[in-house]
Amino acid sequence: QVQLVESGGGAVQAGGSLTLSCTVSGHDSSVYRMGWFRQAPGKERQGIATIYRPTGNTDYDASVKGRFTISQDNANHTLFLQMNSLNLEDTAVYYCTARTNFYGGPWWKAEGYNNWGQGTQVTVSS
Repeated sequence: QVQLVESGGGAVQAGGSLTLSCTVSGHDSSVYRMGWFRQAPGKERQGIATIYRPTGNTDYDASVKGRFTISQDNANHTLFLQMNSLNLEDTAVYYCTARTNFYGGPWWKAEGYNNWGQGTQVTVSS
């Protein structure tokens, strides 16, 4: 079992930046992929960034590519999401997620992750 706790959300003006953190505890060594998802009101949960832990390879949804950066600090069991040039469409609850099971589908599908944090709110205003 893996526990995930997000932090760093809040309110920011358009064009600003925020960094989200996700602390991993429990069977951390069993996690081989992690990601960030977000869910805006009335919308489905959307995969926006992922990192393959053994190699550090990353991938992004087109909506955040070039603005957001996912990174990891394995020594401190922490995942980060650096968010720059935030816009109104980035307003959502952001979730940290981890995969310990085998899944052969695309990284951006929520069904492929079996561990989730509680979420942290990010609100971007004009």
